Amino acid sequence: MAEVVTLARPYAEAVFRLADEGGALAGWSDALAAMAGVASHPEVRDCIGNPGLSAEQLYGLFVSLLRQDIDKEVQNLVRVLIANDRLALLPQIQEMFEHLKHEREGVLDAHVSSAFALDDAQLKDLVAGLEAKFKRRINAQVNVDKELIGGVVIAIGDEVIDASVRGRLASMAAALQK
Repeated sequence: MAEVVTLARPYAEAVFRLADEGGALAGWSDALAAMAGVASHPEVRDCIGNPGLSAEQLYGLFVSLLRQDIDKEVQNLVRVLIANDRLALLPQIQEMFEHLKHEREGVLDAHVSSAFALDDAQLKDLVAGLEAKFKRRINAQVNVDKELIGGVVIAIGDEVIDASVRGRLASMAAALQK
């Protein structure tokens, strides 16, 4: 996995610099999300690895699947990625770009695992509490993990806040063993 990150990082950083200098972070974010979606489709992944397709054929196929007008810079990125056999890295490039964008905007990504689905009010309260604690905007991504029994586990960067029943039970078991 580290190899993929190493290969994708220069492209993500270059696109970020280009977008930042042009004041087009949001536009590039949208374009990269669309491109990453197309590149991660299983049939497109098969085409990316098909030696029977020329670079121009792959470019034409890829651009036609985007279903949106793309500007010259985005077209150039697609061509560069195809020429360097890096088109399959678009999901990782997009992820790294978003990370750089969030750093620039002062936003932290929070990965929230909850035992049950959170409604909008609960999520809003949770995000407000996290923003107060970290003094930054929070971009929360929530998934349901039934194994938690109850509560939530929140990961922000290196910090993990375990407020789950499973975590509390594990802490109690460890304390009883001492």
